[in-house]
Amino acid sequence: MSTDKTASLDPQLQWSQWQLLDSILPTGGFAHSFGLEAAMQSRMVTGPENLRAYVIHVLENTGSLLLPFIYSATISPDMTNWHKLDKMLEATLTNEVSRKASISQGLALMRVAAAIFSEVPSLKIMRSTSLATGNVAFHHAPIFGLVCGLLGFDGETSQRAYMFITMRDVISAATRLNLVGPLGAAVLQHEVAIVAEDILKRWKNREVEDACQTSPLLDTVQGCHGYLFSRLFCS
Repeated sequence: MSTDKTASLDPQLQWSQWQLLDSILPTGGFAHSFGLEAAMQSRMVTGPENLRAYVIHVLENTGSLLLPFIYSATISPDMTNWHKLDKMLEATLTNEVSRKASISQGLALMRVAAAIFSEVPSLKIMRSTSLATGNVAFHHAPIFGLVCGLLGFDGETSQRAYMFITMRDVISAATRLNLVGPLGAAVLQHEVAIVAEDILKRWKNREVEDACQTSPLLDTVQGCHGYLFSRLFCS
């Protein structure tokens, strides 16, 4: 039975799917700004107009680099594939700041998912087994795809969901950095969603071998985050 049909037949599973995307889920996403704080202090982003462009570039980078890992983990949500994707992403990320942020959020997501989604006992087994080996980095994107697959998301929906939480988190960071107010942030999120869907259509359903950076400047700026004299976010 396909995962999308399974999800449609199980209302309780849909509640779990929505909870995975809920901002109240304590996965640490709001501790990271996706390099926005460094971009702000370097004067690359100075206001709402710069912010909109920055969010779109973040989404473009997310689509080109991380969606292949989301897709692969979702369509084959097993421990062997997850470990393979984790090692590939570990070798792909060259920015130490984004690498540490990915691991931090991935560890948190796996811990929370294993504790909350009791209807998927394999999550707890995979987490404990992987921690015991000491050879798994626990990067966020493959774990998100893994959890999506086990909760019945289809490949395209899981990729759209990852774009959504990325957009949500970077705009939330902009609010706390006083680049935009709460209402302005909500308006911006709604407007950028149209662009995000176009980005998704360009980059969805690709193999991990096709993962690439499309906005290397953002990667460079985020790498400077550790040099900031004062900072609110971890990355």
